[in-house]
Amino acid sequence: MAITQYSASKTAGARTSASKSAGDRRARLLEGLGAAVRALRTERALTLRALAKVASVSERFLVQLEAGEGNISVARLEDVAEALGTTGAELLAQASRPHTKSSSSSRAVLALVGLRGAGKSSIGAAVARRLGLPFIELDEAIVREAQMTLPSIFEIHGEAYYRQMERDVLRRLLDSSKPAVLATGGSIVTDAETWGLLRSRARTVWLKATPREHWDRVVAQGDVRPMRGRPRAMNELRQLLTSRTPLYEQADVTVDTSGRTVTDVVERLASMMPA
Repeated sequence: MAITQYSASKTAGARTSASKSAGDRRARLLEGLGAAVRALRTERALTLRALAKVASVSERFLVQLEAGEGNISVARLEDVAEALGTTGAELLAQASRPHTKSSSSSRAVLALVGLRGAGKSSIGAAVARRLGLPFIELDEAIVREAQMTLPSIFEIHGEAYYRQMERDVLRRLLDSSKPAVLATGGSIVTDAETWGLLRSRARTVWLKATPREHWDRVVAQGDVRPMRGRPRAMNELRQLLTSRTPLYEQADVTVDTSGRTVTDVVERLASMMPA
């Protein structure tokens, strides 16, 4: 009886191990497939929107596919492949080949996301000092590129222009392949293409906080603009955080900053980067 129980336990353990191994292989295949699609799309200078239109799929689907999260059917794979001028078989072959770059070298940027008041600037600057890396504020890089303030960009050119600049500046930063700590604008997650680009090529971290903490931190910085003449500002902040939470949760890591010191958060983030 004991031998039978041991044999059954051993068999169950082997099945669990085999299942985990198969799951790991599938995950690597999806990640490789996403990288292959993204590389071809970039090579052909196609935006997510353009590729989605030609392939008759949604932008959201392509974002998930390029992030290695797409549960893609053979038919849809062929649609995407045809739009990229290749075949599904070739994409799968590329996905199965060993990567020439390690994941650490290809995701050398630590990107912080979250609402205003999350601590992206203060924590990001501290992490950069701790690691001896450049600290980049994406909005500041956009301002330098446009040679005008953010309010002026929105007033003169509109949000679509800003989003395009945001994407272009981000892509150049990522293309440089230089390690850095990046603080992003709070709304970057609302643009599917830009958010997909960031998630696929950087280590993304959501600095999570409560609405009250976001509020108090902004006020502590001496900025009272969010609540000036807006009696329902706190309710609006809660609604904004609620609506964006599903997007922020797509980040690689969530770090809850509630009740934690800056030093604690910095050490946690520093441990994410390769030595």
